[in-house]
Amino acid sequence: MSEAQKLWIGQELADNIGKHGAETYPHECCGALLGRDASEDVREVRDLFPLVNRRDDSPRNRFSVTAEDVRDAEKAARGAGLDVVGWYHSHPDHPARPSEYDRDHAWPWYSYIIVSVQAGSPRDMTSWRLNDDRAEFSVEEIEIRRHAMP
Repeated sequence: MSEAQKLWIGQELADNIGKHGAETYPHECCGALLGRDASEDVREVRDLFPLVNRRDDSPRNRFSVTAEDVRDAEKAARGAGLDVVGWYHSHPDHPARPSEYDRDHAWPWYSYIIVSVQAGSPRDMTSWRLNDDRAEFSVEEIEIRRHAMP
């Protein structure tokens, strides 16, 4: 499968990720990115599937989803004619950079959007791809599109 180098997401969806992070602050939010690979170097996010952070012991700096959550996201994507192309989560009062924990729990191929939520307000948003060797993430350029994608 080809490697996406750029992630396209509509302004409304990007705003909704920030809102989800603000709503769950000071805990991490999480959800699935539904979309498709538009070309070898462009991945489009067409919809979101917000999830509940299942982490009980440290939801302020960790998130967890269940296998059932993943199946529900995949079912929603199929129902919309899309794929689960990635995942998003927030970093309350921390930069929008993946942590070592994020790397340990990520899978290659998927896009990972992280939104920094500072004092309850969404700030920076970044996207990352875990390299095939799982040693580190690579930055994935985000293009926030003002208009809906065709």
